[in-house]
Amino acid sequence: MFKASSGRSFTFAFLLVDGFALMSFASAIEPLRAANTIAERELYRFICVSLDGGPATSSVGAQMPCQAKVGDAIDADILLVCVGGRPWDFQDKKTLGWIRQLSRRGVRIGGVSGGPYVLARAGIMEGRHMTIHWEHAPALSEEYPELLLTRSRYIIDRDRLTCAGGIAALDMIHALIAEEYGKVFATQVSDWFLHRDVALATAPQRASLTQRYGIHRQDVVYALELMESNIATPLDRSAVAARVGLSTRQIDRLFASLLGTSFADHYRAIRLERARNLLLQSTLPITEVALACGFANASHFSRAYSAMFGIPPRRDRIQAGRQVKPRQPAGKA
Repeated sequence: MFKASSGRSFTFAFLLVDGFALMSFASAIEPLRAANTIAERELYRFICVSLDGGPATSSVGAQMPCQAKVGDAIDADILLVCVGGRPWDFQDKKTLGWIRQLSRRGVRIGGVSGGPYVLARAGIMEGRHMTIHWEHAPALSEEYPELLLTRSRYIIDRDRLTCAGGIAALDMIHALIAEEYGKVFATQVSDWFLHRDVALATAPQRASLTQRYGIHRQDVVYALELMESNIATPLDRSAVAARVGLSTRQIDRLFASLLGTSFADHYRAIRLERARNLLLQSTLPITEVALACGFANASHFSRAYSAMFGIPPRRDRIQAGRQVKPRQPAGKA
């Protein structure tokens, strides 16, 4: 039988920005509903907030009714900002100011999926460790290099909660329920969703390189790790070979047999994929994108980009609708 360690209930407010990731939102709110059902009393209240008080539209077009709008004096213990696939585009000054106001009032502020990007833009992440979905991390790091950003599934740092999204939100809410009502009850809630293997906050967001490439040779996996970790200043082939204990001839043979490409071509593809991510998800000038991904100049970068993606970088950015606007310091949007 459930026995609460506290007689009070907690209120979660979910700020839903149109296009919010439905799976991330469901993974965050459903455990709260289940906790109430299992406990047979209201441990958690939750309200949904939109920019104008009307229904918010999710990533798949489903509409969520909202009970409040940005600017309202909500009574909440925790605000979770839920943003979908283009968080770098969100620059609504009223919303950013409202988030700062709630923060000053002592409300715990969190972000799910792309939500941590909005928290950074609101200027409330100084001195706090944080995470974000791996797809958005390069752009966030380039725009706000001072952030204490890691690739964890979720991070709870005092009054800030950030989560990479997806099912990682289940893990974060599990931790919050355990924080207040104990691990035994939190496990009961997780069992409700067949969530048997609750991940640690520090667990990786993505599948391992072995899983992604289907490669089990540790020397080649280590080489790939070195390549993905050294984008701005690429390592040469001999340096990578020496660090993984192979000759350059061996590394050439293994890349050809296991990956079907050369070391140089694969390294270039890794850097160009990162460059495209930055190009479409940040306001960095193309020259800065090129330098951040290890290309000596914009013309060299443009030729390589066009060869891989079939379109020059500038045109790709325009077609994606990414308008380059002057960057503003955090908290000044």
